[in-house]
Parts: sequence; C-alpha cells; structure tokens
Amino acid sequence: MDVKPSHRAASVRVSPTLAVAAQAAELQRAGRNILNLAAGQSDFDAPEHARHAAHAAIDAGLSKYTDVDGTPELKAAVLEKFERDNALHFKPDNVLVSCGCKHSLFNLMQALLNEDDEVIIPAPYWVSYPDMARLAGADPVIIRTKFKQRFKITPEQLRGALGPHSRLLILNSPANPSGAVYSRSELEAIGHVLADFPEVIVVSDDIFEHVMWAAEPFVNILNAAPRLHERTVLVNGLSKAYGMAGWRIGYAAGPAPLIAAMKKIQSQSTSNPNSIAQAAATAVLRGDRGFLREQSVEFKKRHDFLLRELALIKGVNVHPAEGSFFVFPDVSGVLARRDDLADDVALAEYLLEQGELAVVPGAAFGTPDCLRLSTANSMDVLKDAMARMRKLLA
Repeated sequence: MDVKPSHRAASVRVSPTLAVAAQAAELQRAGRNILNLAAGQSDFDAPEHARHAAHAAIDAGLSKYTDVDGTPELKAAVLEKFERDNALHFKPDNVLVSCGCKHSLFNLMQALLNEDDEVIIPAPYWVSYPDMARLAGADPVIIRTKFKQRFKITPEQLRGALGPHSRLLILNSPANPSGAVYSRSELEAIGHVLADFPEVIVVSDDIFEHVMWAAEPFVNILNAAPRLHERTVLVNGLSKAYGMAGWRIGYAAGPAPLIAAMKKIQSQSTSNPNSIAQAAATAVLRGDRGFLREQSVEFKKRHDFLLRELALIKGVNVHPAEGSFFVFPDVSGVLARRDDLADDVALAEYLLEQGELAVVPGAAFGTPDCLRLSTANSMDVLKDAMARMRKLLA
C-alpha cells in the first residue's frame, strides 16, 4: 500500500536547526569529533530549586492530569511574573500553559488562522514560524531585512507588507537567530503602524527576555503600545534562560476569547503539560532568579569572544547581538572569494565535513549568506571551534 502524507505534512519542512543538530549527533556517534555550534538550547542545567521541586512533586504523587491550561499554582506564578517583570496585569483566563513556547505559538495559529489569512514574518526568523502558518492553512508573508538595518524591520516595511488578508504579525526580541533587540521607540513606531490595521493580531515571542544585555531594559510590544492590549498575545517559557528545554513548559497571555480557543485546541491534542514539570516551573518563577543575570553575563562573554574571532576572518561581517545566545555573521565576503562554495548551505556543509564544526546556514532562517553560531557552549569548545573555522576560511 502506498501511503501518502497529507497536504499539510507535505507543505512543511523538517526543522533545519533540528536536522543539523541530528546530523552532528549522528557523526559524533560514528566517532567524529564534532563541535556543535548549531544547538539552540542552553548548556546550563536547570536551576537547583526546579530540580528539588520536581523531586518533591514526584514524592507527593503529583502525577495525575491537571487542568488543561495548567495548574492554578503555575498560572498564578505566571501572572505574578508578568506583574513583576513586565508591569502587565492579566487574569487567570488570559493565560494558557503549554508544552513549551513552541506549543503556545502552534496553538495560537491553529486557533486564529483560516485559509487565505496572511502571517507577517520578519526575516531572519525562527525556522518554525512559516511552517506553523502553513499548517494552519495560512500564507507566510516574509519581510526581508538587511545587514545594514541590523536585521530589524522598519515601520515602512511593515506598512508595505500589511494588507486586507493580514491576520497575524510575529515579533521576536531578542531575536533568534540575529540577537537583535527592538528598542521601546522602535516598538512604538511599529505600534503606530498597527493602529491603522485593527484586524491584525500581534504575537510577541519573548523567549529570550532574560538572556539580554542591551542598553535599554527589556520591553515588548505591549509595553510600548498598550493600546494593542486587546489584540496582543505574549508567549514565553522556560527553555532558554532557565535551562529547561526538555521540561517543555511555555505559556501564553492574551485576550480571553483567543486564549479560550487556544485551550480548546490544546485539549484535543496534548491536554495538560507535564504535571511534574509544572511544579518545577512554579518554583522557578517564584524562587530566586539571581542566576539569570549570572548566565547573561556568561553568554555576553562568549558572544564577545566570537565577535573578536570572527573579525579575524576575511569577508566576515557581524553586528554585535544584544541578547539570545546566537551570533549571526554575514559571510557573503567569504563566499565571494571562494569559488568552491556556492552559498551559505555549502559553507555550512564544508565546515561540518572538513572542520567537524556544526553551524546552521542563514538560508534556514530566510536570510542567505549568513551563518548562525550558538554561544551555548563552554569557552573551551568555542575556542576550538573558532580555531577550526579560521583555519578553513583563512
């Protein structure tokens, strides 16, 4: 029997970042000394109080189903987090806890989008945004940004992309893969444009909120443009700053009717997130968070090292990131002087095969001629990695 996948499945790609990571892991298992700078997860362990809370939850027998949208305790902790960190007030029916920030975004698009709707996505983008839109039957509309504008959209670009079918705008700051951060004034300008398009919902992906060293404090679109409150969804989670990627806890906050629709979607897919992980997440959001600042200092140190090393390679240009644990250099100058390397994909393959160094090509993020390098590695690994890259690209 010839089993054919659905049109939905055929319309999407395997996540390029996960594919590179899987290829690197396979080569490592085969005995190759692969240095993985493709990873999108922190190398720091989960906080101690999260681990203790998980053990306590297991010992207390908290292994049953919870409410679909999360335990009352975790939802209360999320509400406290928004008040404390973002000066934003929500009620319990404005919050949904899901199996990671990625799940929150998927729920949102399934609950909101219809055929012929358009999702506005600035590039470079996190790889899953366009395919999530396609799975919901919508069309991704990509706004291309350039190196000289630090990979951030302008109000003029946004206005030019919005139209009668526009339904959702995705903002991500600090951004994956570029590490770019939108200032309050930049978000205010985006808010002014959105005021003329009242049917457009905004989702702010704030997953790197606590991995940031920009000159200004973190703000999202709702802080900068509070009049968008009734059509903004904030998504966040514990995967990045908290070193809890595998625990799969994320959350969304937004208008109650939309959150209710997302909850309905979740009820027919995963139901509640892991009960033990929810107990750990509650402890983390309410406990000591001094480690967040310490980790950001370390990520900035690694980031600065990569910038210094990349500056030594002819044909590489890179803007300093202001957050995340990624560096996103433009390598068009390298490609221009290397006839054996057709594009950034070929360059990434060359680094993997010849240098045993895994990175992600910029094409995966909708921005060719770039590479994404992760700082979620020890300094020793980064030093070895950059020595290999400089040797191959000298």
